[in-house]
Amino acid sequence: MRRALSWAAVAVLVLAVLVAGWLSPVRPASVRSDGLGPDSGELVRDYLARADESLTEAEREPGTEHWGLISFEREVSVDDVAALPGDLRVAQVLFRVPIDRVQTPLVPVAVSAHPEALRSAARVAAGRLRLQASGTDRAARIAAASADRLAAGCACIVGVAVRGTPAQLRAAAGDPGVRTVEVLPSDAVAGRFSLNPLLPEHVESVVPGPDDAEP
Repeated sequence: MRRALSWAAVAVLVLAVLVAGWLSPVRPASVRSDGLGPDSGELVRDYLARADESLTEAEREPGTEHWGLISFEREVSVDDVAALPGDLRVAQVLFRVPIDRVQTPLVPVAVSAHPEALRSAARVAAGRLRLQASGTDRAARIAAASADRLAAGCACIVGVAVRGTPAQLRAAAGDPGVRTVEVLPSDAVAGRFSLNPLLPEHVESVVPGPDDAEP
């Protein structure tokens, strides 16, 4: 009899726990991860449509600021970025030195709101690449060649992360040198999203180009 009562008590307890779980489901974790830029293998036309849709969606909240990624028609200079319309806050500059038939590294550089931070970003990127340029293997030679061109002030910016209102972002999207602007929802948190610009050589789909030449 006691054993029967014991099993009945256990059954009641299990049922109570299950009911509590149904009535109070576990909340999803607050940590989230967003990304800006095309997916590997994505068709360029699909990404361009997706990016434009994100900007249109942001315009439903005209008074809020959003994080966005600007990708360019071609590699641009620091002066080109500084001249972008819309008076956006540039937060990160993405450098990638174009070398024919060579896959060169993407070098992100965070910049403050001070104009000098943007002007010195290429030198910072060059310094980071020089740390990778020790040795004689191909990767070291690519890093060294990229660093030299960045230090010389090449037009080697393929994207920038920016923050601004939808009107500011739309103004930047209208610049002839801008290929696309993709925008995150207004609740996106700085430092919790990845950046992957649409490269100028991506014409039909986002796939790596040839990598069989010497830098």
